[in-house]
Amino acid sequence: MKTLVRPALSLFLALSVVTGVIYPLAVSGVAQAIFPRQAAGSVIERGGRVIGSALIGQSFDGPRYFWSRPSATSPQPYNGLASGGSNLGPENPALIDAVKARVAALRRADPGNPLPIPVDLVTASASGLDPDISPAAARYQVARVARARGLAAEAVQALVDAHTVGRQWGVFGEPRVNVLDLNLALDALR
Repeated sequence: MKTLVRPALSLFLALSVVTGVIYPLAVSGVAQAIFPRQAAGSVIERGGRVIGSALIGQSFDGPRYFWSRPSATSPQPYNGLASGGSNLGPENPALIDAVKARVAALRRADPGNPLPIPVDLVTASASGLDPDISPAAARYQVARVARARGLAAEAVQALVDAHTVGRQWGVFGEPRVNVLDLNLALDALR
């Protein structure tokens, strides 16, 4: 028995040190050297104060701001400790009711908007923390934000266009707009 336990315990301890200490330190060190901003959480600062991360969505609800995708986290929205989707399927009545309520809220917030409501404004992402919206979702909100800020819709749309990021390497993903970056640029205008 002793001949089996000692090698097994030694191997367990050795693998624990390699996979639990050495490997994470090596990966973190390489990430800090090659991608320092991303490895530090893509933190956004203004005036020496941390106001958010480019990687985690934030809740905006005033008419002067672009709104993010709905968050599926609880008890509060965009809670990184509760990341995960709602796990409601497309036929689930709870999801259908939630989408209908979100559509109604968007229509109440901008009753004269004739544009179709983009799906990412009424459905949560898989993580519930998505910081980005589609260019169509941003375009849908331009008139409301411009009106609330007393700006020309063309100026707000130009800001959206300037903050639209294309596909990574021209191939992967979809064009997107980071809501926090866009709202910070709006605040810098007025």
